[in-house]
Amino acid sequence: MPKIKTTFKRISSWLTLGLSLLGLVLFLITDSAPPETQSRRIDLLSANYTFDFVSWEIKALYQKFAYGLLAPERFISDAEQTRFVLDYHVRISEIHALTHEIERTYTDPECRQPAAETVTQREQQAQLRTQSEKERAIVEAIVTAQVQQTLAAGGFGTLHQIFPPVNGVISPLPYLLIISPRDHIESLYQRELLAGLTTAQQVALETRLEAAEPELSAYITAIGGLSAYPAMIQETGSISWLTNVLAHEWTHHYLLPRPLGWNYSALPETRTINETTASLIGEWAEDETIRRCYLPQLDWEKPLPNALPSNQHSPLTSAAEGETPAFDYHAEMHQTRVEADRLLAAGDITATEAYLEQRRRLFVAHGYQIRRLNQAYFAFHGAYAAHPGGTAGGAAGDDPVGPAVYAVWRLSATPRQFATHIGQTTTLTEVLALREELLDHGQ
Repeated sequence: MPKIKTTFKRISSWLTLGLSLLGLVLFLITDSAPPETQSRRIDLLSANYTFDFVSWEIKALYQKFAYGLLAPERFISDAEQTRFVLDYHVRISEIHALTHEIERTYTDPECRQPAAETVTQREQQAQLRTQSEKERAIVEAIVTAQVQQTLAAGGFGTLHQIFPPVNGVISPLPYLLIISPRDHIESLYQRELLAGLTTAQQVALETRLEAAEPELSAYITAIGGLSAYPAMIQETGSISWLTNVLAHEWTHHYLLPRPLGWNYSALPETRTINETTASLIGEWAEDETIRRCYLPQLDWEKPLPNALPSNQHSPLTSAAEGETPAFDYHAEMHQTRVEADRLLAAGDITATEAYLEQRRRLFVAHGYQIRRLNQAYFAFHGAYAAHPGGTAGGAAGDDPVGPAVYAVWRLSATPRQFATHIGQTTTLTEVLALREELLDHGQ
C-alpha cells in the first residue's frame, strides 16, 4: 500500500506539472490579442506594462514542486490545520492594517518625518511578513485540499479525485486592462499588466490609450484571482475569500476543454455565462468549505445565497424585517448601468460620460472608492452576474444572461450537473433552451 500511494503521488505531481505547462500555453494562446490593427496599437502602447507570465509560471512550478517533496501538512490534524489557516489570515489582516497606517502617515500633510513616525509599524510589519511567508505554502496546500474535498462532495471527480486538481498560489496579481467602445458597452480587449502598478501609472496609461484611440474607453483594475495553472490568488485576510476564489478559478480550469471554456472570448455573452458560472460555484464552495472545516472556530456571519435545492441550511443571520440600507450599492449601480445603456442607445456619448462621472462622485461620497466609472468599467464588472434579479444585478444592469444562468443553477440537482450542462452552452439562446429542458424534465 505505501508503494501504491507513493506511485500515485508521483503520477499526481507529474500530472500537475503537465497541466501547468498546458495551462500556460492555452492561457497565452486564448489571451493573445487578435491581429486587428487597433489591437496591435494597444499592444504597443501598453507594452512596457505587460505582465511576464512565463517567468511567473516557472517560479510557481518550482515552488510547488519543492514544497511537494516535503508536504508537512500531512502531519497536522484537521483541527490543527484549521487553526493554522485562521492564524495565518489574522497575521495577513494585521499586515494590511499596518500597511494602511503607514500609508496614511506618509500622505498626512501635517507629518514632517513619516519614516521616523512609522518605525515601529514597519518593524512589526516586517516580522509578520517574514512569518507569513514561511506559512504561505502550507496554507495553500491545506485550503486547496479542503476546497477539493468540497468539490468532490458536490459530485465532481471520481473516487474523490478531482480533475483537473485544484491548484493555486497566493501571489501578487497583475492588473487588468479592459477596452470598450465608447458608443456601447462591450469588452473588446483585455491585457494583464504588471503587478503593483501605482494609481498614477494606471491613470497615465488610460489617458494615453484614450488619446491615441478617441473612440475607445479604457479601464485598469485590480483583480482577485486569475485562472493560470496554478491559479493566481490575491493575498487576503479572509478565509471565505480564499476558498471562493480558489473554487472560482478552478471552475475556469474545469470548463476549459468544454465549449463554454474554449470559446471564452468568442462573444461578450459567452464570457458572462462563464464568469457567472464560476461565481456561483465559487460562492457555493465557499459556503460549504466554511461549514465543513471552519465554522466551529470561526465567527462567521455571512448569509447563505439562495443556492441549490439540495442545500437545506438556513442563513446564519438575516437583516431585520423591512430594513433598508441607507445607500444600496447594488441598486444604485444597477440604476447607473440601466441609464448608461439608455443614453448610449440614444447615441449621446457625451451625456453618458457626464452622467457616469456624476454617479461616480455619488459612490465616492458614500464610501465606495471608485476611481473610474466608464464603459470599460461596465464591460468588465458587468460580466459577473451571480446575483441577478431586479436591482441586485448591480453592474450587469438588465443583461438577461445572468438571470438565465442563475435559473439553470436553481434547477440543477448538484453543482456538477450544473457545470456539466452549462459547460455545453456558449450563447444566451442555448442557456434559455437548457433552462426550458430542465423545467420540462422537472429538475
